[in-house]
Amino acid sequence: MFDARDTVHIDADVGAVFEFLDDPHNHAAVTPGLTDVRDVERLPNGGKRLSYTYRMAGLGIDGELVQVEHEPNERMRFELRGRLSGTIDLTFTPTNGGTELTYAAEYDLPENALTTVGEPVIRRFNERQLRKTLDNVAVELTSTRG
Repeated sequence: MFDARDTVHIDADVGAVFEFLDDPHNHAAVTPGLTDVRDVERLPNGGKRLSYTYRMAGLGIDGELVQVEHEPNERMRFELRGRLSGTIDLTFTPTNGGTELTYAAEYDLPENALTTVGEPVIRRFNERQLRKTLDNVAVELTSTRG
């Protein structure tokens, strides 16, 4: 099991950050390696179910993402299903005129990814990807404000 966690301050209110990340296509725009989001379906809890393709260590990994918790302006929790399994938890905290966005993930990788590149390489890769994703969200929301 791998885990990664990081936080970024965004100069936008919680509602704007939540709304941006509530659109699965925006995840594809800010997440390195997320190459395809398709078959998006709204769930009764307000969340979404979708299929995705993620490129990691040269491998294309297809899977399903199900938003199991959707608490507007507070939290989104997703289950990764398929070859890449685990959870992603996004929390939104109001700060001085902005938002603190925390991204926490726990996941298991396909065996062939581990044997091809090795655990330390994948861990560093995923930590960099997570940081880049948070930085991309901050840049996207800051540039759209103004």
